[in-house]
Amino acid sequence: MSKSTAEIDKHSISYADCGVDIDAGNAFVGRIKSAVASTTRPEVLAGLGGFGGLFKPDFSNMEEPVLVSGTDGVGTKLLLLQEHNRPHVAGIDAVAMCVNDIAALGAEPLFFLDYLATGSLTGEAMAGVVEGIADACKTCECALVGGETAEMPGMYAPGHYDIGGFSVGVVDRPKMIDGSGISAGDVILGLASSGPHSNGFSMIRKLIELGSADLENDLLSDGRRAVEGVLAPTRLYVPAVNALMKSDITVHGFSHITGGGMFDNMERIVSEDLAVTVDVSSWPVPPAFEYLLSFANVERNERYRTFNMGIGFAVILPESEADKAENVLKDAGETVYRIGHIHKRGGEAVALIG
Repeated sequence: MSKSTAEIDKHSISYADCGVDIDAGNAFVGRIKSAVASTTRPEVLAGLGGFGGLFKPDFSNMEEPVLVSGTDGVGTKLLLLQEHNRPHVAGIDAVAMCVNDIAALGAEPLFFLDYLATGSLTGEAMAGVVEGIADACKTCECALVGGETAEMPGMYAPGHYDIGGFSVGVVDRPKMIDGSGISAGDVILGLASSGPHSNGFSMIRKLIELGSADLENDLLSDGRRAVEGVLAPTRLYVPAVNALMKSDITVHGFSHITGGGMFDNMERIVSEDLAVTVDVSSWPVPPAFEYLLSFANVERNERYRTFNMGIGFAVILPESEADKAENVLKDAGETVYRIGHIHKRGGEAVALIG
């Protein structure tokens, strides 16, 4: 019996012919195993490659353990990180944006997972992202228990990728920092940022375009190349928060200064009868912001609502505790400024002076 024309013309294809190389994916997993293993904690029961990450917690030292979860991405900063070949920074940022949020409740991050999607699996770039994730997890003593690397040809342009992060932490409920203790007279300590972190990059990209900026060759006022300041990895505030939480210092509130800047992230943690005054002259604006904001007129409130402008995390506490807290934070490696105070509300929730 003769074959039909359709059967004769039928092509033989593999998944690799469609742009998805399973063997390359397996090789990638093999490459990153050591980086993942370096983040392990005693509670981790299984290594990379299972259907789920296994974590057996021991909360026997807590009265009322509460799990705190967070998820975030790196945003349009990724476009610049890809253009300037900085996958390691992308990995750090993916962790930092999640664990810094968890830390704002006084929680210790326990484990982290990532979702990494790309059009084609390029080993060096993808491994660089995961190695950045691992380095950030080690800094925060947070286990990287799993993740997903998805090849989706046609969904992403060649050389492009996206990343999302997911983290779970824990805090003892009686010690949880939820802002409910914030009161008039409290002072605000600001912890320096490393630069724009992972916020405001839609505006940053526009400013670069307007200024015809050359990040690789332009110099900042401190002598560094612009790319080093603009694309610096997001600072990890977990070690500093952990140090405060283990001390006997009374803390009333934490705020991670991310999207919405000083305005939205301070307003979200104070009650409706309280207000925040921030003295923007109390800390130096990082050179990266001076550089970027030289390319266009951006009104002051817009700057402090779009960018962190040099303060990436805030600690709110009684004035009597400020000196001790500054010492603990400095010992943890932070640069600390007294940037404002809490008072009864008579107008806007957040006001800038200076």
